[in-house]
Amino acid sequence: MIRCIAVDDEAYATRIIADHIAKIPFLELVATCTSAIEALQLIQQGGIDLVFMDIQMPDLTGIQFLKLLGSKCKVILTTAYPEYALEGYEHDVVDYLLKPIAFDRFYKAANKALALLSPASEQTVAPAPVAPAPSTPPAATADYMFVKGESKNKFLKINHNDILYIEGLKNYISVFTNEQRIITYQTLRDLEKQLPQPPFYRVHKSYIVSIDKIRLVDGNQLYIGQQAIPIGETYRDDFFRLIRDDSQ
Repeated sequence: MIRCIAVDDEAYATRIIADHIAKIPFLELVATCTSAIEALQLIQQGGIDLVFMDIQMPDLTGIQFLKLLGSKCKVILTTAYPEYALEGYEHDVVDYLLKPIAFDRFYKAANKALALLSPASEQTVAPAPVAPAPSTPPAATADYMFVKGESKNKFLKINHNDILYIEGLKNYISVFTNEQRIITYQTLRDLEKQLPQPPFYRVHKSYIVSIDKIRLVDGNQLYIGQQAIPIGETYRDDFFRLIRDDSQ
């Protein structure tokens, strides 16, 4: 049983976490806290394995909390702000959950914690293999690519066919698949060079989409699943020429 606490300055957010925890047999909620300082005091008393921690807290931010916490227990960050993901991973967090947190995504994060906290897994799970001392992610091959992970010399393999769309946010990107959202420190322009065209096509200064995954085009927006993605003016003519050619 993993003993955990939920920390968020908004009480309704801790109730959502508590409801999710109650549905998972291997999690036990010990307490909910609206103060990061209160959470640290609980952890100091011992017996806490896992913390679900909001980043935007009034007394200590989630990142400051991680620095003070050290290795006393595992942490899953919860936040509405994706820009803190890379910094969170630098502090060895288990996972990074973006609000609103769907239960299926929460369950995956809980299973990651279970794997890390299980004594058996600590003995048998080997570190992920990495390429020998690369300074940049390896170039994409025919049907997959590698993107930089949360630690030095760690790269994540993503199959091209799994990618729905990619969103660029300043100096990092979010790669969306059916199963997960992967955040990596890289520019959209650099990633665009790694992707085969087709099926990938840049439709906006902030978006690359897989043409194969488009469900609907309506005016200046396209839809992948329920996600609406804008078609930028700079890319509009080429995009509509592309889909007209494909329809003939």
